[in-house]
Amino acid sequence: MPFKKPVQKFNAAINEVAIGTGENEVKLGGQNCYPFYVFDSEIANAPKVGIEISDIEDVNKAAAGDFYDGCADVADAVKKAAAAEGVDFICIRLDGADPNGENRSVEQCVETVKKAAGVTDKPLVIAGCKNNEKDAQIFDKVSDALQGRNILVLSAREENYKNVAASAGLAYGQKVGAESAVDVNLAKQLNVLMNQMGVGAQSVIMNTGAAAAGYGFEYVISTLERVKGAALTQNDAMLQPPIITPVGNETWNVKEAMASDEDMPGWGDRIKRGVAMEIATAAACLAAGSDAVILKNPKSAAAVSAMIKELI
Repeated sequence: MPFKKPVQKFNAAINEVAIGTGENEVKLGGQNCYPFYVFDSEIANAPKVGIEISDIEDVNKAAAGDFYDGCADVADAVKKAAAAEGVDFICIRLDGADPNGENRSVEQCVETVKKAAGVTDKPLVIAGCKNNEKDAQIFDKVSDALQGRNILVLSAREENYKNVAASAGLAYGQKVGAESAVDVNLAKQLNVLMNQMGVGAQSVIMNTGAAAAGYGFEYVISTLERVKGAALTQNDAMLQPPIITPVGNETWNVKEAMASDEDMPGWGDRIKRGVAMEIATAAACLAAGSDAVILKNPKSAAAVSAMIKELI
């Protein structure tokens, strides 16, 4: 007698949240099954792949090699990345705003983002410099400047969520990333707090934390799995927003991707090492529950996109 696998059905689903507009709009979530479980349910919205571009040229070169050679500014880099294979959306990271770094002004950051937004119709994710106070100021002004583009600001954290949610989510109608530190309870608590402020379920995308494969990565994977499990099996509305994971920002900061060819001649080409680390990390995150990953190298984006198409 042939074996027939029973279909696993849930009376719950991940929220569908859209970023961008028009033909290039990207929808995250919407599924009522585990990642890539196409044998249990149709997955209407396949996981998405984004490319991250820093406003500091050296950061881009460290991860993408000579890909951006000849680009005069961030806008040029965005235009080139948007045309790369497998890229669904663009993430602009404003590293230059860091008060402990170049300390670029909010006005400079807004001008950078506006110029970049003018060269592509693809959805935009705007990431800050990881300084909570500066990020809140940047997200407020950028959300105002890009009204109508339906951007995602990444991210609102426990320390600044009130300001970010009030401006980006409520005042300007943008999508808000809720960032927590690899902990299911913290992720849920932040979603509850933003919901109480009036930021609805269709406006929140979670960033539950990230790490490079091999660097405490089991906590990242177990958190992703537990969030998806609670959302589907327990119908926990506060854990049903889709998840976006900034993989590239983690993987290109570990020794396997940073050590030079001269320092580690036995490890092979540095860029190839970083791409391998980025692909492995992204694949695991998607299998565990991420609805979108943000990468830095276009070769990684093409490979991960191809993998997704094979599995959906």
